[in-house]
Amino acid sequence: MKHHDKTKIIVKNIIVTLGIILMFFGICILVEKWLNTYIPIPAILTLGVFLISLITKGFVYGIVASLISVLALNYAFTFPYFKFNFTIPENLVSAVVMFIVTIVSSALITRVRRAEELKVESEKEKLRANLLRAVSHDLRTPLTTIYGSGAGIVDNLDSLDKEEIIELAQGIKEDSQWLITMVENLLSVTKINGQGVALKKSPIVLEELIDTALVKFKVHHADVDVRLDIPEDIVIIPMDPVLIGQVIMNILENAVRHGENLTYISIKVRTLGDRAIFEISNDGKNIPRDIIDNVFTGYYEKKNKPVDSNEGMGIGLSVCHSIIKVHGGDITVENLKPKGCCFRFWLGLEANEDEC
Repeated sequence: MKHHDKTKIIVKNIIVTLGIILMFFGICILVEKWLNTYIPIPAILTLGVFLISLITKGFVYGIVASLISVLALNYAFTFPYFKFNFTIPENLVSAVVMFIVTIVSSALITRVRRAEELKVESEKEKLRANLLRAVSHDLRTPLTTIYGSGAGIVDNLDSLDKEEIIELAQGIKEDSQWLITMVENLLSVTKINGQGVALKKSPIVLEELIDTALVKFKVHHADVDVRLDIPEDIVIIPMDPVLIGQVIMNILENAVRHGENLTYISIKVRTLGDRAIFEISNDGKNIPRDIIDNVFTGYYEKKNKPVDSNEGMGIGLSVCHSIIKVHGGDITVENLKPKGCCFRFWLGLEANEDEC
């Protein structure tokens, strides 16, 4: 993280801390004035410290807020009023108890937050490991095919007729395009997991996102029937359009390569609350039961091989999972009856300040 970004975060946390302290101090004054009692004051100040620990990044802000709250309680809400006095046993006990409670609360929140951060890092490491296992196979297979087809043309040029040469060249073209797709996926993962690289979200119009993805898809699959069902109203979603476009492309490519005899692909988007829900389905074959639970891992553990032993489903869908997760959403897949499958993912309609 750059020094400028760190400074902005520190300033933001200081402003939040001071703002919440002043707000809850004002609430305490109003409570004392309206109810003519000091009994709920410690609980109100403790709640303020709890919120500060929850919102700010780091343990120090909770400690500072706890200390300020203890001093405010002693100064303004315990006898003698508007003087610091810790010699009275009741005042001292109240201050110590409140300080301990707020410190423990801050520590617990910090520990939970740290555990979540470690979990995210663990998931990233798992993704890297799965991709390395998958890529060793998924890159080798098309490269072997390209080499074999090229060698076949060179070694047997005189004996091959035009149709056979075209067929071999077409295979080279398709495998080369597949390699390009996989390289784009690997670059996407590098962008997600690279040190010091932050996800840059920007407000994107849904219709423009879908149109861009379909134009790219139709270049190689012009004959595939893609059916759209998106809201008539303008829907704006904060996202990295390149990464989300990659998700849509991966799912569409996956349907064409593994759907077998599909007649259409459906893209449906709807809004529900603060989420935009994408559903991309097809009427091809079902995903086998022993594979469907592992399609986003990039590795099929039961047989100790990538989920797709032919053409790299592992990389593409692992990347989809990683991209959606880093956007704060989720992605699932289910088989449809009597055939086909549906990939469903959602994105938040409101931007997270930490990611922008």
